[in-house]
Amino acid sequence: MKNLTINDKCINTIRTLAMDAIQKANSGHPGTPMAMAPVAFALYDRHLRHSPANPHWPNRDRFILSAGHASMLLYGTLHVMGYNVPLDDIINFRQLGSKCPGHPEFGHTPGVETTTGPLGQGLATSVGFAVAQKWLATHFNRPGYNLMDYNIFSLAGDGCMMEGISSEAASIAGHLGLNNLVWIYDSNQITIEGRTSLAFSEDVAERFKAYNWNVILVNDANDAGLIDAALKEASEEKVKPTLIVVESIIAYGAPTKQNTSAAHGSPLGEDEIKATKLFYGCDPDKKFFVPEEVNNYSAQMVKKGYSLEEEWAIMFLKYSKEFPELAKEFTQIQKGELPTGWENSLPQFDASEKGISTRKVGGIVLNAVAAKIPWLMGGSADLAPSTLTDIKNSGSIKNGDFSGRNIHYGIREHAMGAIANGISLSGLKTYASTFMVFSDYLRPSIRMSAMMGLPVHYIFTHDSIGVGEDGPTHQPIEQIAALRSIPNVDVIRPADANEVSVLWNHILNLKDRPAITLLSRQDLPVFDRKKYSPASGALKGAYVLADCSGLPEVILMATGSEVQLCTAAYEVLMKEGIQTRVVSMPCWSLFERQPADYIESVIPPSVRARIAVEAGSVFGWERYVGLDGKVIGMETFGASAPINILMEKFGFTTGNIVKTAKTLTGR
Repeated sequence: MKNLTINDKCINTIRTLAMDAIQKANSGHPGTPMAMAPVAFALYDRHLRHSPANPHWPNRDRFILSAGHASMLLYGTLHVMGYNVPLDDIINFRQLGSKCPGHPEFGHTPGVETTTGPLGQGLATSVGFAVAQKWLATHFNRPGYNLMDYNIFSLAGDGCMMEGISSEAASIAGHLGLNNLVWIYDSNQITIEGRTSLAFSEDVAERFKAYNWNVILVNDANDAGLIDAALKEASEEKVKPTLIVVESIIAYGAPTKQNTSAAHGSPLGEDEIKATKLFYGCDPDKKFFVPEEVNNYSAQMVKKGYSLEEEWAIMFLKYSKEFPELAKEFTQIQKGELPTGWENSLPQFDASEKGISTRKVGGIVLNAVAAKIPWLMGGSADLAPSTLTDIKNSGSIKNGDFSGRNIHYGIREHAMGAIANGISLSGLKTYASTFMVFSDYLRPSIRMSAMMGLPVHYIFTHDSIGVGEDGPTHQPIEQIAALRSIPNVDVIRPADANEVSVLWNHILNLKDRPAITLLSRQDLPVFDRKKYSPASGALKGAYVLADCSGLPEVILMATGSEVQLCTAAYEVLMKEGIQTRVVSMPCWSLFERQPADYIESVIPPSVRARIAVEAGSVFGWERYVGLDGKVIGMETFGASAPINILMEKFGFTTGNIVKTAKTLTGR
């Protein structure tokens, strides 16, 4: 590199590393890194407060690459900034074991704040980060102690702007006035199929103004002065979130491929790379080359980060002496801990009580534990009066006041899930709620929760055809099987009030996966635990609720509201001399993590007559009933009718279970 400033050398290093890595991997997206390297460098160099040696410094500014396919932009920038993203990992871009996978992955690469796969996810997750920062600042900051005053930046492309989740997220961000949030929109007007005009013609800037955003236009991605001015204005904005629209040329500098879709998702080719390096003023024959001056710059950035972090640490030490209880809470949040003894707040329910829906119990338990865990917060997609997930006397998060703990997401399920991920990534305990049938609308966000191992709690009520008169559009059938199919998720369907309460202990202690609770609309009996096994058995995912004296002839298995049908059938069968066992199975995945001898003690392999009962898809139950068993479940959609009629129509009756048991046992 000759006659170039250190800034130019850093920017060109980001560009050339991207071109070389993608060429070597023979896959990837070079166009955006080449176009947006000046913006990424300016942000990290002059506007982002960060510590490369400690990517988890609590008061760092956050950067999220929502356009995750442009991952080499982030990896190259992190390398240049001094993060632990070695050149060897960049050389092995997209290869097994590299710190540089095809799309950014949280927990895999230092400096990656969240996993961003599907376009728009990063934008919506950034809103969660921004909400969390506002709450943390309100809760912990005191005069003279701006403990939490960081900002959140996210880089998006045209595809992110087309996805519906970004519209949901932008709408709520503008409504809440999240002035700590900055989205940088790389407007290159190119997608895989060609020009964006093929399918996209709206005025994005005007759309965001309507969302109550501050909008700044930068008409040249290579103009450092314009970029700096825009980022400075965004950081100083006091009222609204900011969208910076940056007009760029995809694959800037590539002689035949710049400004074409050919540069979006394919390697440039060796000849094109050499010609582009010449355009940048780089040696065309050197691959993965990092000038010594850039290495020296990286070391300086590490020192700068140390200085920022040390200054904050000194402030926190003083803060700890003046506000010891708040400092203790803050430390617990950072460590993912809960207040000592919180579990003593979990209520117990007596069998003498009138039947109670598990959604109502969920609300009772939520409020009991929320009183002990100040940093538990969440909300629903406009359904709190039905899902019963509001925290009483705790206020709501709203524009200008972030002291509350109830979040009104509006009817924005997909964004709700991603926002919950951002809140969880910020260390807070959070939940998100809607009707179970609408879980399809946020499934991609649930998948991201699972992939990142985030302990988000999804609370889905109205969990079966028990919804009744609302009909098949609102009766979940296939959703329970679909949710169970997601790796690293605990899907929980409790049978009664005490199972709900006990399982909250498991849910809030999770650190490496989300939990999904499925709760009933209709009232369910509270089991007499003097007659049946203690609800603590639910902590193993499945347990023997009712049993016979010896080896059973038939095993009745169920979840949720159908467990009561099995206990009723158990009483009939036992009176008729058919040795019967009832197994409540609120969480398959938790059960399957138990030792093999426990699993076999609950469902002995020698007992072949097995019946599973669940008012959802039969899919998946074959693993438990085996070849000789029977599943009483749903193989069609539901219908609109009162619940008792529906249960009779689809075979969810004590009589049908008894009849099936007799058939299987030959009695």
